[in-house]
Amino acid sequence: MSKNTNIFAHFKSDFASGLVVFLVALPLCLGIAMASGAPLFSGIITGIIGGIVVGFLSQSQISVSGPAAGLTAIILTAITTLGGFDVFLTAVFIAGIIQLTLGLLKAGSISNYFPTNVIEGMLAGIGVIIIMKQLPHAFGYDADFEGDQSFVQTTGDNTFSAFFNVLNHLQLGAILITLVSIAILIAWDKVPALKKLKLVPGALVAVIVGIVLNEFFTSSGSSLAIEKEHLVSLPVPTSFDEFKAIIVTPNFSGFLNPQVWVVGVTIAVVASIETLLCIEAADRMDVHKRYTNTNVELRAQGIGNIVCSLIGGLPLTSVVVRTSANNEAGAKSKLSAIIHGVLLLVCALSIPFILNKIPLATLAAVLILVGYKLAKPATFKHFWSYGKYQFLPFIATFLGVVFTDLLKGVVLGIVICIIFILRGNLKRAYSFRKNEYVDGDIIHIDLAQEVSFLNKAAIKMTLAKIPKNSTVVIDAKDTVYIAHDILDLIHEFKTIRAIDDNINVKLIGFKKEYDLENSNESQNHVSIEHHYDFVKREMVEKKVVNEDFLQ
Repeated sequence: MSKNTNIFAHFKSDFASGLVVFLVALPLCLGIAMASGAPLFSGIITGIIGGIVVGFLSQSQISVSGPAAGLTAIILTAITTLGGFDVFLTAVFIAGIIQLTLGLLKAGSISNYFPTNVIEGMLAGIGVIIIMKQLPHAFGYDADFEGDQSFVQTTGDNTFSAFFNVLNHLQLGAILITLVSIAILIAWDKVPALKKLKLVPGALVAVIVGIVLNEFFTSSGSSLAIEKEHLVSLPVPTSFDEFKAIIVTPNFSGFLNPQVWVVGVTIAVVASIETLLCIEAADRMDVHKRYTNTNVELRAQGIGNIVCSLIGGLPLTSVVVRTSANNEAGAKSKLSAIIHGVLLLVCALSIPFILNKIPLATLAAVLILVGYKLAKPATFKHFWSYGKYQFLPFIATFLGVVFTDLLKGVVLGIVICIIFILRGNLKRAYSFRKNEYVDGDIIHIDLAQEVSFLNKAAIKMTLAKIPKNSTVVIDAKDTVYIAHDILDLIHEFKTIRAIDDNINVKLIGFKKEYDLENSNESQNHVSIEHHYDFVKREMVEKKVVNEDFLQ
């Protein structure tokens, strides 16, 4: 793809994908606001700011920002603890300032240390979560809030028990609309004639058909009609005063409350980590493999949270679910995220009564297909074929995300990667080879470029196993750094153990600052050459090999 600076260069595909993200984001914004104990419209405000402000400032071409499920518990507790939503908004303002500062300090570079297999495991886990969380909506019942991603739910159920509870509350109308919606979405993706209609996304067609079907069920008095609880539920202000009451401003007296600062720092840290993870995931999903400047992203998120706090929005992050939906809908540039924000603004203010007719079952169908593409079996097969060192962190992250939450799953995967790295470092600290000769063994220990204290245990064990009456050559010619622990270990071995067990220790290539005296290089060379000459003569005399072969 050519680098085109014109943001409207791919308007058709970006408008279509922005429309899809808008449809997906609408119930998620409302559900997360409800679960957070905040005003419902605060979630919509955050979606609008995440789309327009962050979308414009960010360099990511496909990521979409908005209210995040991972912050709901923090927000719910904070609003109660701080005594009001207006005081909480001050904490969001502080979080935004901290994120902006982190971006200026170039803290976003930490994302470069997220392993690919962990990011892919996170995406696969999110995919399974999306499917499991949307199945209740597909069957017409869900006691949990829209957008939840945690295994243990606020209702006391978990993801699996909640699904089995749904089987006792099946709603045939919702199931029918889900099946019709999935059929439309698959046909739009597979039928060549329909694929050409890029400006009309399949999700919009599915939504329109879902609304029409449910309106028909309702007007005909059919038992298939979907109840209001399973439709989008957007607040509908009937007067200017009601609309004005939606906008809550921060109570800046909260600056004097230490708890407000604690909440602000907490939100900044969690939101920044989730954003960086999502940006890495977005870059992995991007078919054009464009890379995002994560420092710019942190600054954009910080400004976004500052604006959210000033007009009554929830804290925002870059969100995997919206980003995945955006990518699967065919987004080409960040215009898609901006369009989704504009649509939230315009439609939420002008046609909320129409949006409130959208069945959640239709939106569940959209998300289920997104989830499948994130967690398709080919991904698991791919990492399995790469061996255990790639597969284990991948599958651990996947399971951790599914059975706990996003951050815990990622931490688990990274910890396993670090264990593998440390284990590999222990093995790569030196190379060991043993040559056996008639008049004694020569053991070579060639140290690597960097030998840290982490390698102490392995080297100590190797030196302890060196047999009596042998010759040891420890070569440090290639080293750049050797920890003092290792130098002390070698010094003790040479001056104590080697003398006691009649071990001839030869040191080669140790720098002056290591404070270890090298053996005489010429003596080492003569001694070793003498050894090889003796062995060669002995092998020729015994006719083991031809002398020409040894030349």
